[in-house]
Amino acid sequence: MNASAVRATRLLFLVEGSCFGVWGAHVPSAKAHYGLSEGTLALALLAASLGALAILGVAGRLVAHFGAQQVVRGAGLLMTASLGVLLLPAPAAPGTPWVLWALLALFGASSALADVAINAEGAVLEAQAGRKLMSGLHGFFSLGGMLGAVAVAGLLKLQVPAAVQMAGLSLLLAALLLPASRHMLPAHPRLREQEGEAATPRRPQGRLTLLGLLAALALLAEGAMYDWSVLFLQSQTGATPAFAALGYAAFCGAMAAMRFAGDALRERHPPARLMAAGALLAAGALLVALWLRQPWVGLLAFALVGVGLANGVPLLFVAASQVRGVTPATGIATVTALGFFGFLSGPPLIGALAEAASLSQALGVVVLCCLVLALAARKL
Repeated sequence: MNASAVRATRLLFLVEGSCFGVWGAHVPSAKAHYGLSEGTLALALLAASLGALAILGVAGRLVAHFGAQQVVRGAGLLMTASLGVLLLPAPAAPGTPWVLWALLALFGASSALADVAINAEGAVLEAQAGRKLMSGLHGFFSLGGMLGAVAVAGLLKLQVPAAVQMAGLSLLLAALLLPASRHMLPAHPRLREQEGEAATPRRPQGRLTLLGLLAALALLAEGAMYDWSVLFLQSQTGATPAFAALGYAAFCGAMAAMRFAGDALRERHPPARLMAAGALLAAGALLVALWLRQPWVGLLAFALVGVGLANGVPLLFVAASQVRGVTPATGIATVTALGFFGFLSGPPLIGALAEAASLSQALGVVVLCCLVLALAARKL
C-alpha cells in the first residue's frame, strides 16, 4: 500500500469537505448578500446542480485521459477560487443573482469533477491495500465539513465579514490541496482502457442504475442538510447565526465519526443492514427536529442524522467500483452522475417547496427519502 498516497487522499477529501462546510454555513450570508427569496436561492442552488451534471458526462474520460492527479489539481483550484469570490462586494452586488448562478455553476462542476477523481483514487488504493479504506476517506470529507462550519461559526462570533471569511478560507484550502496532490498515485493501472472505451458514465443499466438511484436518495438527504440545516435553525428555531452554523458542524462531525468507524462495521455487518439501520435513524431524528423546532433539539437531531447517513454513500461507491465489465472510474462516474443529481437538485427542490409552504414542511421530503432508502437497502 502507498502510505503517502493514502495520506494525501485523506487530506484531499478533507479539503473538499471543508469547501462544502464553508459554503453550507454561509448559505444564509449568500441569501442576504444577493437579496434572494428562498425560491430564488433554490434557483441558484440549481445552477450548481446543472454545472455538476454537465461535467459528470465527461468526468470519467477526463480522469482516464489526464490522470486523477492532474484533474484534482485543476478542478480543485477552480473549486476553491469560485468559492473564494462568491461574496466579494465588487462584482457581487445585491440584485445581480446571475453572478451567484455563474459562480455556483462553476463550483458545482469543479467539485463534482474533483469528487470523481479522489473517489477513483480511493477505490484503487483500497484494492491495492486489500483492506477497507473508503468509509474512512469519506470520514475525512465529513470532518472537513465540520471544520469548515466551525471555522465560520467562530469567525461569525468575531464579526469577521462574510466575504473576508470566504476569501481567506478558500486561499487556505487551496494551499493545502496543491502539495497534497503531489503525493497521489502517478497513474491508475486499472483505469487504462482501449481507445473508445474510456471511463465515461455509461447508460445506467442494471446494477449501476440501482446503485445510482440509492445514491441519489442518500445524497439528496445529505445535500439538504448541507444547504438548509443552518437556515432551518435560524429561521425555524430562532437560533443565532453562530449557533446555527454549529448545527452544520454537528451534522458533519457526527458523520465523520461514524465514517471512521464504518470500515470496521463493513467487516462485521452486511451493507444492506448498515444502510437500512442508518436511514431509519436519520428519518426519526430529523422528524423530531421538524416537530419540536428547538435550537438544542435541532443540534442533537442533526448529529444523529449525520450518524444515520454516514456510511450509505461509501458503501454505494465501493459497490460501483466493483461492478463487472466497467472500470472503477466508469462505475463511480456513472453512480456519481445519478447520485449528484440528488445531492445538487435536492436543495433547490427543498427551496421551492419552502417557498410554497414552509422550510419545515419541505424538509419532510428528506424524511421520506430516508424511509425509501431503508426499504430499498435490501436490494444492495
